[in-house]
Amino acid sequence: MTKLSVNINKIATIRNARGGNTPDVIKAAADIECFGAEGITVHPRPDERHIRYQDVRDLKKIVTTEFNIEGYPDDRFLDLVCEVIPHQVTLVPDPPGVLTSNAGWDTITHKKLLLEITTRLKDLGIRVSIFVDPVVEMVEHAADTGTDRIELYTEAYASGYAKDRDIAIAPFIKAAEAASKVGLGLNAGHDLSLENLRFFHQNIPNLLEVSIGHALISDALYFGLENTVALYKRELR
Repeated sequence: MTKLSVNINKIATIRNARGGNTPDVIKAAADIECFGAEGITVHPRPDERHIRYQDVRDLKKIVTTEFNIEGYPDDRFLDLVCEVIPHQVTLVPDPPGVLTSNAGWDTITHKKLLLEITTRLKDLGIRVSIFVDPVVEMVEHAADTGTDRIELYTEAYASGYAKDRDIAIAPFIKAAEAASKVGLGLNAGHDLSLENLRFFHQNIPNLLEVSIGHALISDALYFGLENTVALYKRELR
């Protein structure tokens, strides 16, 4: 079964737009779990423009499914995840000011750095996932970092889906097959939606988890949060 982890950054964005605590990020996470999601994902950034570092600490106290923290592994981020000890940390190569994740790691150039960080996190009992593009070479070299999983960056699939979904998904199938050959677990995320999720799920072997935020929270404005979680879980059956 492929698990659904809901990224709640956009809920925090709405809260931060007005100050105060509406909507309540912590309550939303608890509700999303009650509605059937198998995980909660957050991506705290240095400017705390959506998820705040204190949110991460508060979420650790109430998340009962899988807690996944993703981010660029600078000192502050690593100090946070080593304090909180989530179930999974997803390492992304975002520079500090980037709007949203826009590329995977070069696992050749940054292999030494990733190995050092992965070792540190795994020594604390944290599962590690590395954000990568659907490039077989990058997947194969990710295995040398000691990571448990990779997360395929799916923006290219999402943007190409309407034009030709078979062409769009082809490199992801190859990357997934490569991950299986080198013994890596497989996650995926970025711009997956109700429109394109089912086809992705049906064609990607050994897909353990998808992390979905922007599209799911946007759909919840129309369908309601509980119904939207159910709709996304239906696409993963």
